[in-house]
Amino acid sequence: MTMKEKLAVCTQQGKALLAVNFYNFETLKGLLLAAKATNSSLILQLSESSLHYLGIEPAIAMARVMLKEFDVEGWVHLDHGSSIDIIKQCLNAGFDSVMIDASEKPFDENVRITKEAVKIADQYKASVEAELGYIAKLNQSQTIEPTSADDAKRFVEATGIDALAIAIGNAHGFYKETPRLRLDRLKEIRAVTSCALVLHGSSGIPDDQLQEAIRCGISKINLATETKNAFMKKLQLLLADTDEIDLRKIFPKAIDEVQELIIKKLNVING
Repeated sequence: MTMKEKLAVCTQQGKALLAVNFYNFETLKGLLLAAKATNSSLILQLSESSLHYLGIEPAIAMARVMLKEFDVEGWVHLDHGSSIDIIKQCLNAGFDSVMIDASEKPFDENVRITKEAVKIADQYKASVEAELGYIAKLNQSQTIEPTSADDAKRFVEATGIDALAIAIGNAHGFYKETPRLRLDRLKEIRAVTSCALVLHGSSGIPDDQLQEAIRCGISKINLATETKNAFMKKLQLLLADTDEIDLRKIFPKAIDEVQELIIKKLNVING
């Protein structure tokens, strides 16, 4: 099943997929161990920063081989693509899905750029995600302006996207205080759009709010910051307490930390 098809099924059935960023072999292995343990499907995401670090071809090759190795149903997705050029590079490399993020541009410009991405992706039968509204990125103000239902309807109809990331009180990175999602606005958007709705910035959102967001129409939940944090914090603790230089003896415990986190997240989302 393609990611485009899987998202459509989730939207129809009121379910959601977890989409998690990976940064190296170790975080990727932790994600897939968790998916295998819970018999879950998983979207593996790569940001542009990760692609600069790993290389596009090595990154997707590693993801494909590991999905097969662990026998996990999964897809590879570009997270927050900033240009048509990176969209083309990822689609040519074999990505199942791409996100074009022109959300900080005026509405009409966002529509124009997103339509171009959709036209290109159609040639690959790939899924396209876009973003509408202000979802604070790292180090930006977390004073959130919710996405308008009217704007969402117009945007989806004008672009033909498969998935739309919306602002409903969520933000990227860790929250300064416990977030309260605008589930009323989510319901309004769900009522007037047909594509999958995406919740970015799930790190730190309480479990009950994530589950309620799924019930109200979210079909894809993005997770990144908590994964990095779990891996690095565990690694820092391990390195502070050992003179061991063999990374093959140190990294597995940090992989276990990622696995444990993702199992918990999958149980919440699948619950």
